[in-house]
Amino acid sequence: MSQTHHQNPQSFLNYWGNISEEDYYASQRIKSSKSFYTSPRGLKLFTRSWLPLPPALPRALIFMVHGYGNNISWTFQATAIFLAQMGFACFALDLEGHGGSEGLKAFVPNVDSVVHDCLSFFRFVKLNPQFQGLPAFLFGESMGGAICLLIHFADPKGFDGAILVAPMCKISDKVKPIWPIPQFLTAVARFLPSLAIVPTADLLEKSVKVEEKKIVAEMNPMRYRGKPRLGTVVELLRVTEDLSGRLGDVRLPFIVVHGDADVVTDPNVSKSLYEEAQSEDKTMKIYEGMMHSMLFGETDENVEIVRNDIVSWLNARCRSRISVDDDHHHHQKN
Repeated sequence: MSQTHHQNPQSFLNYWGNISEEDYYASQRIKSSKSFYTSPRGLKLFTRSWLPLPPALPRALIFMVHGYGNNISWTFQATAIFLAQMGFACFALDLEGHGGSEGLKAFVPNVDSVVHDCLSFFRFVKLNPQFQGLPAFLFGESMGGAICLLIHFADPKGFDGAILVAPMCKISDKVKPIWPIPQFLTAVARFLPSLAIVPTADLLEKSVKVEEKKIVAEMNPMRYRGKPRLGTVVELLRVTEDLSGRLGDVRLPFIVVHGDADVVTDPNVSKSLYEEAQSEDKTMKIYEGMMHSMLFGETDENVEIVRNDIVSWLNARCRSRISVDDDHHHHQKN
């Protein structure tokens, strides 16, 4: 972070500064590419991959889903680059209406369509002969965590586990729209779904702890800065309401990580997920004092703690694929 002070922040090409992508990836000793994928419903979606530098072979595939208003080309890359350095092949796409993908900015009229966009892209990647037989994990931050659980419901046997980072299984009452009567919201949304008028707190301000990192996050050229759109809010409220009632249907191995100072998504719902999920292999980590953006917005020390917990969890589950699957009844609670 220290070198960021000596440059004009306004002129950053990338979250790491002004080094080109190609040079930066080379300096990080990973291989990365980007391309467009057209989903079955005809939507053109921007995608990226981050892989261990050949000749190293990936140990597993990680399919990553970003959060609301975010995209995969700014600070979201930091985690993917780290995981690629740890030997994992990571893939992500900008969701409909986000980043470089098609759709009205930050308008998500139907989360189920987004779930199927993700699932078809992830299945497309899995067909690559060089990835045959590798374990496949889902990774989701915030709204992306909710989408990962919905992907699991849509394809219960398709993935070997999930990493859920402050998942939005319920929107915290602290940032819910300050309007009364969701019915009113729903009624208006039927006629004017893309209207961007819902008054909510500034999520970035409430997510990122370290001041200098707020500046970097704010610079994301594709970040959606408008007010949430009616249709998106109604849809997210519907989906989270639905999800919080289906936590008992979750069966895949997972680790859920959440900060207890998170005011955007509710850490208590992650505790409910841990308790209610039918998964035999489930892990929960609640971190004292951490906010919503755990893998970027916290101090470097805190980011490292969360990263290490995620990698330890992955390492244990990639090994257990090779040895006898004796890890299956592993319960761990922090």
